Amino acid sequence: MSSGDKAVINANAASLESEIAWFSRVLDARISLYFEQPCAYRDIYDLSPPSLVHDDSTYGQLVSECGFGFDERLVLILALIPHVRPQSLDTLFVQNKNFERGFTEFGGWKAKTHGGFLPTCETASFIIAGHDLAKRFEIMALFEGDHVFAQRGILRVEHPGPGEPFFSGALLIATEYLYRLTSGVYHKPDYSINFPAKRITTQLGWDDLVLPQEVLEEVENINTWINHSQTLLHDWGLHKAIRPGYRSLFYGPPGTGKTLTATLIGARAGVDVYRIDLSMVISKYIGETEKNLANVFDQALNKNWILFFDEADALFGKRTQTTSSNDRYANQEISYLLQRIEDFPGVVILATNLKANIDEAFARRFQTVAYFPLPDAEQRLRLWHGMLNGKRRLAANVSLEALAEQHELSGGAITNVVRYGAIRALQGSDQLITQAQLLKGVARELMKEGRTP
Repeated sequence: MSSGDKAVINANAASLESEIAWFSRVLDARISLYFEQPCAYRDIYDLSPPSLVHDDSTYGQLVSECGFGFDERLVLILALIPHVRPQSLDTLFVQNKNFERGFTEFGGWKAKTHGGFLPTCETASFIIAGHDLAKRFEIMALFEGDHVFAQRGILRVEHPGPGEPFFSGALLIATEYLYRLTSGVYHKPDYSINFPAKRITTQLGWDDLVLPQEVLEEVENINTWINHSQTLLHDWGLHKAIRPGYRSLFYGPPGTGKTLTATLIGARAGVDVYRIDLSMVISKYIGETEKNLANVFDQALNKNWILFFDEADALFGKRTQTTSSNDRYANQEISYLLQRIEDFPGVVILATNLKANIDEAFARRFQTVAYFPLPDAEQRLRLWHGMLNGKRRLAANVSLEALAEQHELSGGAITNVVRYGAIRALQGSDQLITQAQLLKGVARELMKEGRTP
């Protein structure tokens, strides 16, 4: 760990120590006031939070930047405490002797392994509002979508199921902010059941991408939007007529560069590209697909990410004629998903092998529709040369021109052939890739596609 990192951690630790101590005093005061026990304070607001005037911690910077007041700071530290000082909430485990269970008004939810008290919105309401019903109604705004907690993705409320009280939702701090406010690290989300997406990167560059000119022009439109959308929307005054997001459809045979193109667009713009794992999004259970997708969009809302849906027809397919309740629900699900895509203020790229499988009503709303065809002979030759690094490790009998001219393969298939040839060459004595090895690799790829070598 560098000295700079240690300095950040020490600053964050000192700031959170002070904030937790303040929170503990507020909690003790609330419990005393609520149960009409002796208390040195008439109101919890008599306990001023620590000054952040000279606080250079990440926590202090966030609180000052967002202009958080007493209530926001109390909610923020409440969400942090289970991760940094869980025993500070043990007081809330006290039992209601009349019913031999915990107090309903304390809220809380049970974890599978964690033994500490985990807060809900009910917990926050109890500490801030106590018996005050008007105050309870007022603080609901802290958990709504237009509050800075939600807009910046700092906190989220996870509800256990439909029909349960709003305040019963678990109060959770985003992993990104947990890391920032403790270790100071700007953490990128990990692939998990709560975030079924994976950041994709590449060591390749634009020179390695072989596409027709018309596709490159469509890609350049996306690049221009990413770099200049604020100019178009605000300086040019188009914000009333144009939505802030940008939706693109890439379609064409497998291995033609759709994923690489999306990755390079992100690399040029300096933004992360996340590929959505549809196997973890789609669920047979009613409401689960929408919930899974909402997790992705909610976390991506203000992150300036590009969301990439591969094999998107599995999720955004055509709506069918309604003949049963299952058909009706499936159509509602698709409509919901399409609406989330339309409302997302960032860039979304959908990729599919078959454009015809995408719902037509939604396809009309794409700003860019680009067809990625199989490369022609000239483009295939460029791919062969690019992948083999200027013919290094090639036997004298290899003719890349003949391979490019005679065998119609995608870029992805050529990559597989080169990999196969390199493996076979490594097993030989001279360790050179031969024409026969490459032809064997070509035959293998054609057989995969059901074509005759």
